[in-house]
Amino acid sequence: MSVADEFTLDFARPERIGLEEAVFCAGKSAAQIAAILDAAAAREARFLLTRLDPDRHAALGVGHRRRLDYCPVSRTAFFGAPRPVDGPARIAIVAAGTSDVPVAREAERTLAYQGRAATLVADVGVAGLWRLTRRLEELRAHPVVICVAGMDAALPSVLGGLVAGAVIGVPTSVGYGVAEGGRTALDAMLASCAPGLTVVNIDNGYGAACAALRLLHAADRLKAAG
Repeated sequence: MSVADEFTLDFARPERIGLEEAVFCAGKSAAQIAAILDAAAAREARFLLTRLDPDRHAALGVGHRRRLDYCPVSRTAFFGAPRPVDGPARIAIVAAGTSDVPVAREAERTLAYQGRAATLVADVGVAGLWRLTRRLEELRAHPVVICVAGMDAALPSVLGGLVAGAVIGVPTSVGYGVAEGGRTALDAMLASCAPGLTVVNIDNGYGAACAALRLLHAADRLKAAG
């Protein structure tokens, strides 16, 4: 069996659900990733790559690396040109702490790949709520807010009580001891008393961005139908 037999690309996904396939690189070898990129190049297709850590990126051949727009912070890469970004931003991404920024950047890069502008607001967690309140009116202008938080993950509940837009919570694995690699943050978001808070998996900035895109796509379809 060759490496090419180890994957099947889904080029029809945009027509089915409005979202392109992304390549999740964690657990894949450099040879598998290279073969996927070669198959995409043969179709003149483009891809978003997620969880591409610096070591695995460095293990790719020079030719492949030259074709990638790589961000080591978010561990994402664009293969092929992303869609032109339209503005103004309809999605805000709020990171509770600076340590949550890599996950927030993953969401931001996912949106950018799909041609969606986003407003990133970082380090506005509950340890200093004045940092959030001074940006509150700006955040209220966005119909969708992605909130990335670890430790006790109180920020999504706070935002859920202050903004009218859809709030998507992203628990992160940031925190000491009982934070349990993000499980405490996940449980806190799921137990939130803020009505309508949506929650994705731990460190899943990509998934939060996709949820935001689905919401905007649905809103656009309703507007077109009306």
